[in-house]
Amino acid sequence: MNLDLRALTHDDAPALAAPFQELGWPGKTAEQLAAYAEQQRSGERDVVVAWLGKEPAGYGCVVRRSGYPPFREGDIPEIQDLTVLPAHRRRGVGSALLDRLEELVAVRHPVVGLGVGVYADYGPAMRLYVARGYQFDGRGLMSGGRPVAPGSRIRVDDDVTLMLTKRVRS
Repeated sequence: MNLDLRALTHDDAPALAAPFQELGWPGKTAEQLAAYAEQQRSGERDVVVAWLGKEPAGYGCVVRRSGYPPFREGDIPEIQDLTVLPAHRRRGVGSALLDRLEELVAVRHPVVGLGVGVYADYGPAMRLYVARGYQFDGRGLMSGGRPVAPGSRIRVDDDVTLMLTKRVRS
């Protein structure tokens, strides 16, 4: 596999967004990716894109200042929007992206965090994160970054997550 990992550029946005748009995935637009590139330029976010030749395979981000209060208060950067196109899954792309994102965090921080969705589509991601040493933060189910109270009724969508952390540097 000839996998190339590199930082997102503004010029990447249309080519990277196209296969996600073909799949009908919301939020994976050229405009969103261009905004990510701008946030990267300003130092708010790092974005790593995986390419197989000239074909995008996926991408992932590290947000330096998490919106999740326990991560923000603990100065824990958050991996977000780790996405591998279905045609490239189970080939090591997700692990390679995580390796690079964790390396970026380890330069300045001992711990990284991330959130994982809770419905079946996230099963492979859940297994990957646990296999790589991520541990649940113990705060339970979150919806929009806020705890879900026992007995609550919520809509299970991409905003419903369990949060995990991993030590990336001693």
